[in-house]
Amino acid sequence: MRVVIAPDSFGGTLTAAEAAEAIAAGWRDVAPADELVLRPLSDGGPGFLDILGPVLAGRKLAVSVSDPLGRPVSAHVLIDGTTAYIECAQACGLHLVTEAERDPLRATTYGVGQLLLAAVEAGARRVVVGLGGSATNDAGAGMLTAVGLSLLDGQGAPLPYGGGPLIALERVEGSPLLRGVELIAASDVDNPLVGLHGASAVFGPQKGADPDAVQRLDAALGRWAEIVERDVAGASRGLGQLPGGGAAGGLGAALFVLGASREQGLGLVTRLVGLDAELDRADLVLTGEGSFDAQSLRGKVPGGVAAAAAERAVPCAVLAGQVSIGRRERAAAGVDAAYSMADEAGSVTAAMRDPGGTLTTVARRVAREWSRR
Repeated sequence: MRVVIAPDSFGGTLTAAEAAEAIAAGWRDVAPADELVLRPLSDGGPGFLDILGPVLAGRKLAVSVSDPLGRPVSAHVLIDGTTAYIECAQACGLHLVTEAERDPLRATTYGVGQLLLAAVEAGARRVVVGLGGSATNDAGAGMLTAVGLSLLDGQGAPLPYGGGPLIALERVEGSPLLRGVELIAASDVDNPLVGLHGASAVFGPQKGADPDAVQRLDAALGRWAEIVERDVAGASRGLGQLPGGGAAGGLGAALFVLGASREQGLGLVTRLVGLDAELDRADLVLTGEGSFDAQSLRGKVPGGVAAAAAERAVPCAVLAGQVSIGRRERAAAGVDAAYSMADEAGSVTAAMRDPGGTLTTVARRVAREWSRR
């Protein structure tokens, strides 16, 4: 058999490349004669640069930036000719804060703006920003501040960082210091900035927002959209409801303010790593991520890979830390089978003790069930 292995990262426990290797190791134990093709993926979230680095003839530029709480953290800009790639999670990622530190009312995207400026200073004329995995819910206000805009309250004082203070926003002054670079927001999230399906309601709780904080943040981001539309030349109308504006806690909307266009993150990555050509010749496709849930089918890696496999009538199996999608829903999305590491190990805690080893064990089971087919 020719098996394509194309997982995303596993929730901060395994990178996409580590997950692919773990799956391959298990498969080889059972079916060593099968041909395995490893194509780890990202939809623009954590691991975006790790996936693109090996396939682009570029260089990585190290940059010290601010993390979600203003502490210094090392990040990178990937330079490929006149195009630069940055990963917002390197500056504002959820993995950069402990569970006790999660606070989207004050977490900032300032470091993402620093990465943008570093890309511009390096000579980039086009910057692709991978969105996802953020600890922030500030509608990119920190990023806008870093690139030259001033967000002011009624007394003309700069607002503190974070999503919460945006409720007091009265005006925006200044202009971005980006020298006219073309911006691309790489994300498969289609949620708007505000509302029932907005950044605060859908993603805020996983970043530490309780129900009261979710309401406060949604109102604050609505205020931000109103003032930005009024004060920033060229800002899109209806900013609060644009598809993709809610990506990375509203960072998508801030990029739209700066004139960015939106590109499907997974589509961009799969094109650059040559996944389509490999799927054309595959007998089976294996994908996966930390939690295979309803969000997985809304633009995340497993849903996108399964859809691409289904177009070619190639069976697809998902290996995940946890599986919470029913059989019918999986089948409708092109997933023929799903396997849970938590079920294999007996619990989430047990699976987390050795995620790589547990994933390899699950892959052995998958190989026993599928290789002879």
